[in-house]
Amino acid sequence: MIKRLKAAAVAATLGFFVLGMAPAANAGEPYWQCVTFARMFSGIQIFGDAHTWWSQARDHYRTGHRPETGAVLSFASSGRMRLGHVAVVSEVLTDRVIRVTHANWGGSRGKVEENVTVVDVSDSNDWSAVKVWYNPIHDLGTSVYPVNGFIYADAPRPQGGMLMASAPVEAGQP
Repeated sequence: MIKRLKAAAVAATLGFFVLGMAPAANAGEPYWQCVTFARMFSGIQIFGDAHTWWSQARDHYRTGHRPETGAVLSFASSGRMRLGHVAVVSEVLTDRVIRVTHANWGGSRGKVEENVTVVDVSDSNDWSAVKVWYNPIHDLGTSVYPVNGFIYADAPRPQGGMLMASAPVEAGQP
């Protein structure tokens, strides 16, 4: 428990440091990719393009279809977003509205956006389709994005000190 609290504190400190750097545009600043930011901010140790995170996570992390603060929202590969996208849930507002903090989205190429509203627009209320707040129009964007689900920031699934392959565990199941 203490180890998880320390990890969360480190992630939060690093996240606030990164967020503090993001607004200014200058050549000396880093260009953030969504996966690098999500990995650092959430503590979930998955590597590779965003569209691979869901399949990688199912064998190593708890996955599901209900938002939790600190979880990673995994966007599926689609249209202009062929490499997918990942974002960290910063706040759960209702069962269909969350806020995420993410990098390299839309008009904020290479930058971090904090507490962006995301709304579940799926017919089944299962977070399989979302709309994302688009600041230039001060409203939800018109695009609907397919979502794989949430990757929860629990410790990786251990078995004898190594990661194991197992069936995905839905949120709320042991």
